Amino acid sequence: MRNSPPEVPADAVKAVRRFNRFFTRRIGVLDPYLGSELSLTDVRVLYELAHRDALVASELARELGLDGGYLSRILRRFEGAGWISRTPSAKDARQSELTLTPAGHAAFAPLQQRSRDEAAALLAPLPAPRQQELVQAMERIEALLEPAAATGGPAKVAVLRDPVPGDIGWVVQQHGEIYAREYGWDMRFEALVADIAAQFVRKFQPAWEKCWIAELDGERVGAIFLVRKSATAAKLRMLILSPKARGLGLGARLTDECIAFARAKGYKKMVLWTNSCLITARSIYAKRGFTLDKSEPYEDFGQQLVGETWSLKL
Repeated sequence: MRNSPPEVPADAVKAVRRFNRFFTRRIGVLDPYLGSELSLTDVRVLYELAHRDALVASELARELGLDGGYLSRILRRFEGAGWISRTPSAKDARQSELTLTPAGHAAFAPLQQRSRDEAAALLAPLPAPRQQELVQAMERIEALLEPAAATGGPAKVAVLRDPVPGDIGWVVQQHGEIYAREYGWDMRFEALVADIAAQFVRKFQPAWEKCWIAELDGERVGAIFLVRKSATAAKLRMLILSPKARGLGLGARLTDECIAFARAKGYKKMVLWTNSCLITARSIYAKRGFTLDKSEPYEDFGQQLVGETWSLKL
C-alpha cells in the first residue's frame, strides 16, 4: 500500500500563490516579455536551443514541460524565420536534431541582454550584502524544489561568477592537464596559457574586459575570458571546460556571455584563435556566426597543428 502524500497546510498554499503573484509582477512576466513580440515560452525555447549543442523536439518538450503540439507550432514559426535548422538524429532516424542558426543566435542575443539588464535592475537598489542574501534565498528555493536527478542524487546547478584568488591558477592547471591528456600537448602550452593569464591580471581593464568562472554544484568546471584587442575589437580567450561538465551546454553558455558582454560594451567585432583539432569549440563558434578567416599549419607543444583565426561581426 502506497503512503499518502503529506497534507499541505492551507496557509502554505496561500503563501506560495502570493509569492508567485508578487514575483511574476516584479519580473514583468505579465507584460510583453522583454519588450519583444515573443512570449515567455518562445524565449525559453530559444534559450534552451542557444545553450545546447543539439536537441530533439521530444527532449525539449520534456525539459520545458510543454505539450508536443504546442511546441511543434513554435518550432515551425522559428524555422520559417530561419532561426533553427533540422538534421536527422544519429540516435533515432525518425527524429530531427534542432540547432539554432546564426540568425537565431542574432535574434536571441538582444533578448538575453535585456533579461540580464532587467535582473541587474532588480538587484541594483539593494546593497551588496542584501543582493547576496537574495541570491542565496533563490538558490535555496531552487535546491528544495528541483526534482532529484535520474540517479537519485540532487540535480546539478551551474552558475557563472567573477574570478576570485586561486581561479586563475586553476585555469592554467586545467589547460595543462586536459590538453596533455586529450591531445598530447607538452608543458609549453601550459606556459603559454600562464603567460596569457598573467597578462590578463596585470593589465586588466574592468570596463572593457571580463572573466567568467563556471561552477557546478560549487565546484569549478570551466572558464572563459574576454580581452580588449582594440577600441572596436574584443578577443575571446582561454575557453576551458572540465570533462565532468561536458554535455550540459556550459561551453555555449560561456561563449554567449562573452558575446553579450562585447555587444553591450560597443565592440564591433570579436576575434579568437584556436586549433583545427578542437572540434567541439569550433562548432560552438560556428553556430554563433563566427567565420574562419585564416588557417595555418605550425609545429608547437610537441605536435603538428593547424592554427585558426575566427571572427564575428557584432
